[in-house]
Amino acid sequence: MNIIQFEDKPLAHYSYAIISQDKMVLVDPSRDPKRYYKLAEKNNAKIVAVFETHPHADFVSSHLQIHKETGATIYVSKMVGANYPHKTFDDGDTFNLGDVMFFAINTPGHSPDSITIIAKRKEDYAMFSGDTLFIGDVGRPDLREKAGNMKAKREALAKSMYQTMQTKFNGLPDHTVVYPAHGAGSLCGKNMSTDASSTLGRERKENWAFKNLSEDEFVNHILADQPFIPSYFGFNVDINKSGADNFERSIAQPEFHLKAQGVQEKDVLIVDVRSAEQYKQNHIKGSINIMAKTEDDKLETWLGSIVVPEEKFYVVLNSVEDKVDVLHRIAKIGYEKQVIGLLTLDDSTFETSETLNLEDFKKHPDHYTIVDIRNKSEVVEEKFFENAIYHPLDELRDTANEIPKNKPIVVHCAGGYRSSAGTSILQKALEGVKVYDLSDAIIHFKN
Repeated sequence: MNIIQFEDKPLAHYSYAIISQDKMVLVDPSRDPKRYYKLAEKNNAKIVAVFETHPHADFVSSHLQIHKETGATIYVSKMVGANYPHKTFDDGDTFNLGDVMFFAINTPGHSPDSITIIAKRKEDYAMFSGDTLFIGDVGRPDLREKAGNMKAKREALAKSMYQTMQTKFNGLPDHTVVYPAHGAGSLCGKNMSTDASSTLGRERKENWAFKNLSEDEFVNHILADQPFIPSYFGFNVDINKSGADNFERSIAQPEFHLKAQGVQEKDVLIVDVRSAEQYKQNHIKGSINIMAKTEDDKLETWLGSIVVPEEKFYVVLNSVEDKVDVLHRIAKIGYEKQVIGLLTLDDSTFETSETLNLEDFKKHPDHYTIVDIRNKSEVVEEKFFENAIYHPLDELRDTANEIPKNKPIVVHCAGGYRSSAGTSILQKALEGVKVYDLSDAIIHFKN
């Protein structure tokens, strides 16, 4: 089978194209359909179908746009109750693409409406497992309590996942190639491998979810220590159930201002995506630093965790050259309509951030209030400062006023990316209190 895997690194998202006899189908496509169109043109193939394994929480899919622009049929489980043109695809349903036959397996657990897509060509099998089976893990079952308009309790979904792993894949051979929707770094699971694919035989041997566990043991394990749920997840589930607006038209809406003197509106949120160094040297007072220097910077995740759905904001760029890329990344989580405008700063002096006296901090850590903004699982695994207080970054805008103001504050994470965002949030919330970013100097305090 001719299977092409696409990776969206910041979201650790995998999507797929399968080509047979001048026709193409897509599985779980990302927001911008252009790369799928380019592949279709390169192979002189017509896109005839889009499979959605479930309404995704962590990114916005382009399934509806692809349907409108190519005529492709969207296939999705009847459990979704999708509000866009589609055909249902559940247990027993099949679809043929040249010499490849596709069939569906209903695999609830991550969500009640999840399906796994099986592709079969002669004796070759591939499974597109969405957020059900990952490499080394399975999808978390706790999102639908807070994410989306189809609610489901985490315990019930955990039990569904147990039944899925016990029964749903038993008819598939060990040589079935497993293609998940996510890899390591995604918040849709907790212990995913960095491998982009596997075989069902390998997963049966190595993945904890295939072990001989009782239902209670399975449920306890899958519900323990799951990562936080970003505020945008429910927002994306609802968008994907209805279908997103056209990508190009959406990102064309926000205005751009070159060398601006700031923004005129008072009390409006400003997100500065420049490097921490640039931000600290000169930034608009009250702006929040969520960096987007490289693919490794998780702008999408932290923007969608710190900024809530429907909240309007400006974006400060380093250069006009960054405009398209940053808008593309914002649109991946459906936040482009919240962008009032994008701007680069002129030569005005706005505000600088004071630098921590590291030697004084090392000698007298008790002279500071230390705020640890890492995720709960990270704190449980290792604490760098015994007297640090814990305020996770995704909750910090809500909990900032609970932090004592009688000492200077030092903010730390695990490597420096999140601490810059956390420091800027506290500088905005706790005016008059000195707030310092420990940044990558945290390395001096690791065991």
